[in-house]
Amino acid sequence: MSSLDDPDVRRFLTTGTRTGHLAFTASDGRPLVAPIWFVLDGNRLAFNTGADSAKGRALRRDRRVALSVDLPEPPYGFVQVQGIATLDDDLAEVRRIATAAGGRYMGADRAEEFGARNGVPGELVVWIEPTKVIAGLDVSG
Repeated sequence: MSSLDDPDVRRFLTTGTRTGHLAFTASDGRPLVAPIWFVLDGNRLAFNTGADSAKGRALRRDRRVALSVDLPEPPYGFVQVQGIATLDDDLAEVRRIATAAGGRYMGADRAEEFGARNGVPGELVVWIEPTKVIAGLDVSG
């Protein structure tokens, strides 16, 4: 088993603009998966979502999640983070994470713009506290 303390796992999760695929549970028990932009925030993964979005409602109801991130070309690889979601509507934190995600996915020149657009009332920051990390960083090797 891996951990977010592993430098190779951290590098994999922070390299480029890999999209995360968040698994969560619908109110009727169906498994759902949604693409997300995420950042590594200390030893947690963080992302933003609307408080009234499907993800926001589902995570308030059941905080268990899994996030999968993959490398779709050789040497192929993946990291799966299973954990518990912590939600917060503190606007300073919402904007901080939105700005960091904006910088990662849109470029440093648009980070503040993205943070201002998404760091508003009605948005949440979600942190995934890892309970298990599974990594295959060179699947074809």
